[in-house]
Amino acid sequence: MKLTKDLLWTGLITFFLCVGASCENKREEIDMPSLDLSKEHLIPIPSKMVASGSSFRLDQFTRIVTQGDDERLEEVASFLAEKISQKAGIRPEVNPESGKEGDPVIFFRQQGGTSWPNREAYRLSIFKDSMVLEAPSAEAAFRGVQTIRQLIPEVSNDTLAAHPIWPVASGTVEDYPNFGFRGSMLDVARHFFSVEDVKKYIDLLAYYKINVLHLHLTDDQGWRIEIKAWPKLTEVGGSTEVGGEAGGFFTQDDYKDIVAYANAHFMTIIPEVDMPGHTNAASVSYPFLDGTGKPLKLYEGTRVGFSTFDTRKDTVYAFLDDVVREISAITPGPYFHIGGDESHSTEKDDYIYFVNKVEKIVQKYGKTMIGWDEIAQADVDPSSIAQFWADAENATTAVEKGMKVILSPAKKAYLDMQYDTLSKHGLHWAAYIPVDTAYIWNPETYLPNIPKDRILGVEAPLWSETISNMQELEYLAFPRAIGYAELSWSLEENRDWEDFRVRLANQTPYLQMMDVAYYPSPRIDWVKPPEKSREIIKD
Repeated sequence: MKLTKDLLWTGLITFFLCVGASCENKREEIDMPSLDLSKEHLIPIPSKMVASGSSFRLDQFTRIVTQGDDERLEEVASFLAEKISQKAGIRPEVNPESGKEGDPVIFFRQQGGTSWPNREAYRLSIFKDSMVLEAPSAEAAFRGVQTIRQLIPEVSNDTLAAHPIWPVASGTVEDYPNFGFRGSMLDVARHFFSVEDVKKYIDLLAYYKINVLHLHLTDDQGWRIEIKAWPKLTEVGGSTEVGGEAGGFFTQDDYKDIVAYANAHFMTIIPEVDMPGHTNAASVSYPFLDGTGKPLKLYEGTRVGFSTFDTRKDTVYAFLDDVVREISAITPGPYFHIGGDESHSTEKDDYIYFVNKVEKIVQKYGKTMIGWDEIAQADVDPSSIAQFWADAENATTAVEKGMKVILSPAKKAYLDMQYDTLSKHGLHWAAYIPVDTAYIWNPETYLPNIPKDRILGVEAPLWSETISNMQELEYLAFPRAIGYAELSWSLEENRDWEDFRVRLANQTPYLQMMDVAYYPSPRIDWVKPPEKSREIIKD
C-alpha cells in the first residue's frame, strides 16, 4: 500500500529522533480536534494555505529536530523553543538524544536546490504528530518560525489528555516574500532611544517578518553614534534633543550589541548619517564643518533646512572618511545611508558635488549608498539606491539612471503622521494616516513610472520629533507597522482590507503579551484576549 505523505514524514522524523539512541516505549495516542488552518489570523498572509482539517499536538513531550548544513539552523530551532516557552510555559528539547515513539516532533529540514521562489521562501507542513518546516536556509526557516509562533493558540486545551495540549491547525503553508527589502526606520536623533528600546522594536518587527531596521543616527538635534576619531560629536552633539532633554548616544559597543541582536533575528541594520543638511549637531561639535557662516549653537527645535556642511572643503571629506570608515567597520550589512534630504541651505551645484564625493567614500568601504530621493539629482552610480519619500520625479530620475528605489511615501508610509485630529502624538504635514489608509495602497503600482523590478522594497519611517519614550513610539508604530509588514511580504492578489482588519483585530494577545502601547483604532473591532485556562507548566 502506498504511504501517505503524513505517514512518510512521521516515519522519517521518528528515524531522525531515534537514530543513535534507543527509543523508549510508544507514547499514548490522543484524538486531536479538527481545526481549519485557513481561518487562522496570520500576518503577513501567506502566499498559499491548504487546510487538512486536523491538528498537531504541541505539548510537554514535543521535540524539535534539525537536519541541514546551515550552522544557524539549530540556532533558529532554539529560538522557536524559547518563544514556545514564553507563550506556553513548555520548552521543547532541540535535537534530543532519545525520545518515545509517538512524541510530537517539529522537524526543521534544510532543502536546497533552485525550486524555491526566492531565498526566504519556506514550506510548512503540519500533520497530527509532526510539523515539518522546509527551507533553503536558516534565514528562510526563521521566517517560517514566525508563522509557527502565530499558529500556537493562546490557551491550552485541557480536555484532550491529563496534561495541557496546544492544538495547532494542520495543513500546508507555502510562502515567500513579495519584496526582499521590508523595513522600518527609527529616528534616534530628534529623541534618543536606548539599546533596550531598539531591541524591543526589533522583536516586534521580526514577528511580522520585517527584515530591515534603518537607524537615523544624526540630525540637527543630536549625534547618536560614537566616532572614536572625533569624540566631540557625542560629547557635544549628543548632549541634547528636541525639547532640551539630556539626549544620549550609542557607544560603538552599544551599536555592536544592536547589530548582533538584529542579526540573531535575521535583520539588517542600516546606519544613516544625514548630510549635507541636517548637520547642526556635527557642526556645533566641530565648527570647521559648517557651511552656513552663521553663529552655531545646539538646537532643540524641529525646524529643518537651515544647516549644511561646507561641501567645498577637503577637511570635511577627511572627516566623513573617518565617520564612514568607523561605522562601516561595525556594520556587517551591505548599506550605508547618507540622508541627503531637505538640504535647503546647500546650493544645488554644491549638493551634487557633495553627493558624488560621499558616494565614492561609501563605496571605498565596501557599502552600497542609500539616500533620500533628492540624491537622484547627482551623478550617482546605478548601484546606489534612492529612497522615495516625497518627489516622484526624483524617483523616476533614479530609475532612469539604473538605480533601484525604496518606497517610503510620506502620505502613506510615515509612521509619525497622526492617525486623525485626535491623535495624542505625531504630525500631519503630509497627511493624516488612519489604519486603513496605511494599508490600502499598492506598492507595486503607487508610482506609475516605476516598474516592480526596480522597487527594492518598502520602508515605514518613524521620525521622533513628537515622541520621547517607548510607549509613545509604540502608539505611532502599532498597529500601522503590522500593515506595512503585510504590504511588503504578501502578494498583491492576497491582500484585502476587510480580511486584514479581522486578522489585525486578533493580534491583541500578542501585543498585550509584549506590553505594546498600541493605538486601539476605532476602525478595528479588537478581539479581547482569552483568559488563561490553567496555570502554565514551568520548566
